[in-house]
Amino acid sequence: MGQMLENPCYDVNLTYEENYRRGPFGRFAEILKRHDSRYSSDDEEHNGEARKVRVEQSSFMGFAVNKPFGIPAGPLLNSHFTDAAFRLGFDMCTYKTVRSRAWACNPFPNVLAIHPKTSTGFITAGSPETEEGLLADTRYQEPLSISNSFGVPSQDPDVWQPDMQHAMQHAGSGQLLIPSFQGSRIAGMSTAEYVQDHVIAAKLIMETGAKLVEMNTSCPNEGPGSLLCDNPDLVGEICEAVKDEIGDVPFMIKLAYIPDDSTLQHMLDVTVGHGSVQGIVAINTISARLVDSRGNQALPGVGRERSGVCGHAILQSGLDMVSRLDGIRKRGEYNFSIIGVGGVANADDYRNYRSRGADAVQAATAAMWNPDLAASL
Repeated sequence: MGQMLENPCYDVNLTYEENYRRGPFGRFAEILKRHDSRYSSDDEEHNGEARKVRVEQSSFMGFAVNKPFGIPAGPLLNSHFTDAAFRLGFDMCTYKTVRSRAWACNPFPNVLAIHPKTSTGFITAGSPETEEGLLADTRYQEPLSISNSFGVPSQDPDVWQPDMQHAMQHAGSGQLLIPSFQGSRIAGMSTAEYVQDHVIAAKLIMETGAKLVEMNTSCPNEGPGSLLCDNPDLVGEICEAVKDEIGDVPFMIKLAYIPDDSTLQHMLDVTVGHGSVQGIVAINTISARLVDSRGNQALPGVGRERSGVCGHAILQSGLDMVSRLDGIRKRGEYNFSIIGVGGVANADDYRNYRSRGADAVQAATAAMWNPDLAASL
């Protein structure tokens, strides 16, 4: 178990707001400082050095990409973060999930190191350890797993819309910026109003000139422990309303780990099967109870007994989900693209996801601490 050597691009010792204003950090920051001007489509510099443009490119949902690998929604808070990620060779970067309104972050701290007791370091949704409590502290070691307890904060659209446009414009040749959004559940809001809030957020994203859209269904929307994707029929209703708004623009949804095959099938039936969704991103975090060394609640505050866990601990669950999605696709029922996410830390993990059927792969936790991850594939 070796200590991580790189300083992460997101400083876990600072608040979300400080990271948004001052970040990124570590070598993500260094590569930005090497260039006075912002990244442009004519700049083919990654890893701080000029390199030859790749002649052969992959294709993802009709878009040319140098390598179908990047960073999912989460660590890339604004265009400064996405600029650095593109320069470091992460060719498919998802802009931090936005909302139709400003939304505050959960109280600090939001990130802690997680230490599963299993010999593999993996966890499964609903397992005894995730219910009894996973040890959470500040010892960030490989293989790295962390908490994700932010609550999907968002700037006001007047802030994120122009910044998202900058992020898109700074993608280089063979690189893709993916906007991500989700709806906001407000006390007293009707189901119809909740559906409409997703449509409003999608419309705001389309105003930035987005060519591809991702909707997050896998973070708490309706209270602690409740995910939108726990209700496939509501997801289907929202997706149809959003698709009516965005038209022919390819539409993806991000899912949590769904252990039951019939539920996963139903989710595809009411989304891909209805023609509203063209891609699935999986998986998001796995929920777990977090405790400190004394067995007390690790993250302070009411309703924060549990947190999403990401990184190495969810690798096997992510691979399993992608395999099952690809199995449904191979049976010829539906045609859709798959982005595999969860626990990717090296080239072997990337290849494993690809062999399981992922059309593209993204890494969050490992990419935060290892700026050379994309270049190593």
